Amino acid sequence: MDFSTILATLLGQLWYFIPLFICIGVFKTPWFKGAMGEWQVNVLIKLFLNKADYTLIKNVTLPTFENGIENGTTQIDHIIVSEFGVFVVETKNMKGWIFGSANQKMWTQKIFKHSSKFQNPLHQNYKHLKTLESCLNINSHALFSVIIFIGDSTFKTKLPENVRFARGGIEYIKSKTERVLSANTKNDIVNTIESGKLKPSFKTNRQHVSYVKTIIEHKQAPKKERSETQICSRCGEKMVLRKAKKGTNIGNTFFGCSAFPKCRNSVEI
Repeated sequence: MDFSTILATLLGQLWYFIPLFICIGVFKTPWFKGAMGEWQVNVLIKLFLNKADYTLIKNVTLPTFENGIENGTTQIDHIIVSEFGVFVVETKNMKGWIFGSANQKMWTQKIFKHSSKFQNPLHQNYKHLKTLESCLNINSHALFSVIIFIGDSTFKTKLPENVRFARGGIEYIKSKTERVLSANTKNDIVNTIESGKLKPSFKTNRQHVSYVKTIIEHKQAPKKERSETQICSRCGEKMVLRKAKKGTNIGNTFFGCSAFPKCRNSVEI
């Protein structure tokens, strides 16, 4: 029996399944689930919100500032601008039972007997709102946080009215009927966001993911370790302990950005 012939025949038949296995692997990734959820929300917005009244801006990456210094980025799934306000939409594509409240830092997802924690999306969206409030220089009463869950999920606790499932999020947006912005202001806001956002690219996304990962690692570190390390307020990289070798501060220790010389931020001890 010629095993090489049999093996060649099997490989010739099985290679058709390789693309299928790759696709299945991609479908299970968090990136694909997030992208699919955002796509579904895009469809809902286009179908049920009048384009003449609501302007949709998707996948917005904005620089964040502290004391006038750029210190990272924030990503927003959807921004909907209208005369009834600016709606900042955070999408969650999840399944299972969802437990949470407005004040809890972490919410719970339960699938059968397995439970996992995830960040309260209201807290996550709060930073988005504050960034927009600063960029647009408008009153907070014209900004609305909206959380839309997509997927086979069920709320098992009473959640705030701005946390909705699928089309319910659209209905929440349409429930705001008081005109809080003029037509000219609405157009100015759209132009400001479009001109101020970073151009979508793989590099932009990678920088944002890296920044968020660094912040999460810093928050999850033990208190002792956290006190010995810092996060650069300009670029989000780790700060490292250094000693001045020249100048008036020679011999003194300080925290310097690990991205030096690209970033020259430093913190005195």
